[in-house]
Amino acid sequence: MKEILTHINGVPIHRNFVEKLPFNPYLKVLLKEKRKAGILGEVLFWKKVRAGTFHDIDFDRQRIIGNYIVDFYVKTLGLVIEIDGGSHEEKIVYDGIRQEYLESLGLIVFRISDFDIRNNMTIVMKDLEYFIIQYFGTTPSSKIP
Repeated sequence: MKEILTHINGVPIHRNFVEKLPFNPYLKVLLKEKRKAGILGEVLFWKKVRAGTFHDIDFDRQRIIGNYIVDFYVKTLGLVIEIDGGSHEEKIVYDGIRQEYLESLGLIVFRISDFDIRNNMTIVMKDLEYFIIQYFGTTPSSKIP
């Protein structure tokens, strides 16, 4: 059984570290620009999860994975969190290709709308809890005796 990372609502959350992710070093120059851009939804979400404040889970902001820069990454879970703004409606095909690639590496992707972060942060954080429980948690009833 995998090591327990934390508990959410009494449910043990198990580590799901994905090793040897591809990394394009040429994207490093874009990281500072993306962080400086300070998209409101990303900044608000970061304030909710930084420094282990969300169930003692460590989030990375603007992480390079392959030829992409993801909004947030939880290394111990292999979890990518993408915040979709208004421009994502025009990039549905691109986002689909990107998500398929990330999932092909063994990663799990959770998408949130920028609108929901700005207007329904409490619900967003509850949805994230439920998502993590669904993919990484075990409840006592799911254990085989």
